[in-house]
Amino acid sequence: MTNRQAPSAEFGAVLQRARGTAGLTQEQLSGLSTVSVRAIRNLERGQVGRPRKDTVRLLADAMRLSDTRRATLELAVEGASTSTALRDVYSAEFASPPTPLGSLFGRESELRALGDLLGSERERLVTIVGLPGVGKSRLAQEAALQVHAQSGTPVLWLAMDRLEDAPAHAPGRPQAALVSWVRSLISEGGDADELASLIGDKATLLVLDGHEVSPAASPALLHLLHSCKRLKVLVTSRRSNHVPGGRVLPLAPLPTTCEPGAAALPPLPGDSLTANRPAVELMLSYVSHMRPDLLLTDSVTATVAEVCEALDGLPQALEAAASWLLLYSLDQLLATARARPMALVDGPSPFSSDSAATLGSLLAAAVDELRPPQQALLTGAMSLDSPWTVDDAARALGIPAPEAAQGVHALLLRGLIRQLPAEPGRAARPSRFAVLHLVRGLVTGGRAADESAAPFAAHLLAGGAA
Repeated sequence: MTNRQAPSAEFGAVLQRARGTAGLTQEQLSGLSTVSVRAIRNLERGQVGRPRKDTVRLLADAMRLSDTRRATLELAVEGASTSTALRDVYSAEFASPPTPLGSLFGRESELRALGDLLGSERERLVTIVGLPGVGKSRLAQEAALQVHAQSGTPVLWLAMDRLEDAPAHAPGRPQAALVSWVRSLISEGGDADELASLIGDKATLLVLDGHEVSPAASPALLHLLHSCKRLKVLVTSRRSNHVPGGRVLPLAPLPTTCEPGAAALPPLPGDSLTANRPAVELMLSYVSHMRPDLLLTDSVTATVAEVCEALDGLPQALEAAASWLLLYSLDQLLATARARPMALVDGPSPFSSDSAATLGSLLAAAVDELRPPQQALLTGAMSLDSPWTVDDAARALGIPAPEAAQGVHALLLRGLIRQLPAEPGRAARPSRFAVLHLVRGLVTGGRAADESAAPFAAHLLAGGAA
């Protein structure tokens, strides 16, 4: 029978090297970590079968190990080197991306386009960009699942905007430490030769979810792309950090019942109210869970559609707004969505976390990060009657049309404005645009667009302002 508690010479050697690099004696490390000198001596001699996680954490903290060195130490607890752990990626269930919790609404065309890019031999670096809460991670999940299912390509998913991952790995497997190690290579830099040699010519999809730094600023990532010819990298980001040779896929909010600035559609019976309007379908799913007592009649569906339009079809905004149905009626929800949409997005919600950045603060950051000419264009566009064209914006600001076109392009990539569908039979006409209602609310300070809703909006804000 194999003894699972066999002494770990691997861990002892790694610990001794780390202590030497930190310039600490065993006595000094003991004093800093509260781990006894005898325990440290036994660990370094390989006389402890499996060190406890708390002990490893105390030692790593005392030596102030970087993420890379900490991951190496944690991997050694399992008697695994980074080489062994990385090879596991190509042979186990770890090769699949995280399993989504819900269905994907209304992203068929985007998913098809992303699948084509990831399936092409020519495209190896693809970035999904868009507003916070628009669904970039969810789209990346679906695309990665398709790639894995269709070709068996292993997927290494790194949540770059979170310190810890919680993948459903088997107990005792060192994948969590591996993810931490690879993520630190990408974000902090380091020697990527070992990772490059192990990936080699094997087909691999690396997903960097929430990576807000330009890939060009990560030497390790560029080294991997140059060294591993069958490696593909999929990035989700709020910023369009274009890299020569890379492809950018902008992700707009979900289509609403009535596009901003377009004429309202007459209510129609039955499923026609949700056909080709995924924002309404998504919001109805929230409504049915929050208010199962509400019958989804045509009248209810039409009101939900207007809420979706007021909130621009932004998935996270729709979810936050639906939580208010525990307190308010649909008509009250619509009145506030029109008057003060940010009151619904950032008010108290059972789904919000005190420590998490609010959607409103993330949207405000997207506006604040614009360059002055882009901010001027955004402000000028809000004074125009929607929908407007590039020429309209150029005339309003008194700038050349090419300069206006560059600004509109930047705002589109940021997701702060949206391109409206071409009118039937008028495909040759210039493209038309509109500023998102949520963005208008941020820039103008949330002035009420519907004075009749102001009393309720004031009550809502007074009861739930942060």
